[in-house]
Amino acid sequence: MDRPEALVPIRYVDLGGRGPEDVTADADGRVLTGVEDGRILRLDGLADPDRTRVEVLAGTGGRPLGLELLPDGDLLVCDAHRGLLRVALDDGTVRVLADSVAGEPLRFCSNVVALSDGTVCFTVSSRRYPFEQWIGDIAEHTATGRLLRLAPGAGEPEVLLEGLQFANGLAPAGDESFLVVAETGARRLTRYWLTGPRSGHAEPFAEDLPGLPDNLWREGPDGPIWVGLAGPHVPALDLLHRAAPPVRRAAARLAVRAPYRPAAMAGALAVDDDGRVRRHLVHRPSGFRMSTSACVADGRLVLGSVWERGIAVCELPADAR
Repeated sequence: MDRPEALVPIRYVDLGGRGPEDVTADADGRVLTGVEDGRILRLDGLADPDRTRVEVLAGTGGRPLGLELLPDGDLLVCDAHRGLLRVALDDGTVRVLADSVAGEPLRFCSNVVALSDGTVCFTVSSRRYPFEQWIGDIAEHTATGRLLRLAPGAGEPEVLLEGLQFANGLAPAGDESFLVVAETGARRLTRYWLTGPRSGHAEPFAEDLPGLPDNLWREGPDGPIWVGLAGPHVPALDLLHRAAPPVRRAAARLAVRAPYRPAAMAGALAVDDDGRVRRHLVHRPSGFRMSTSACVADGRLVLGSVWERGIAVCELPADAR
């Protein structure tokens, strides 16, 4: 799909905290997210502005990013400061599942999925830059992102795949035969096979995307994978990535010190299990910037943002419901 469709905003919901980087929906149409001060929030009543309620469920004591609801009602959280966490939503208890791999601290966990056999897979965006300096990794093009797996009962995760360009969003195939990893720095989705003759191998899934892919989310095995577009395609960034390493390092040093303001756009893609882009939704110019995640809740498309202090509620295309 080459021509984007209009992303139609309905309203903005202020959360009283900056940076709802990832959004996910539960079976009751409620949206969960985490904000900069460590709070895990749940939003109910999105269909009715007069009844929308924001509830604090827990605090991680760090910086929550990617979220994954478990069948028992607990929540997996990738915390950029504390590692992979499990949060009991009934009482707010936080337990660290993993905070290192092979003796190296997990300082930039990004997104997580739980498979039906109890396996947990998650990404680390960068081994060189912390979350607060994410733009340095994008500029330097470090290829230090990783895909990790924590097997049921294991005390420490194992590395499945490394050398990724800012590993970010993660989603399983409908049949769990593979994982899809968003490489934000390369504008592509990568497939990692879990089963079959190519088990343990990675290959391109969707390349040359029209923007920077961030978090991934899918609504059950038959739904598409929704991709938050954190920004547009920037040709100058492509040129920088082809420059020599010293040039990229110098650019990264400048980038982490310079003021940053995202492009005035919000966008999302819907991708099927064959890697085909089925929807490309864009709103531009947009007052809601840096749409780092997208999920479907209560018949609406909900966008999260690492930049904003709230979420955007948008129309879901009729044939995507």
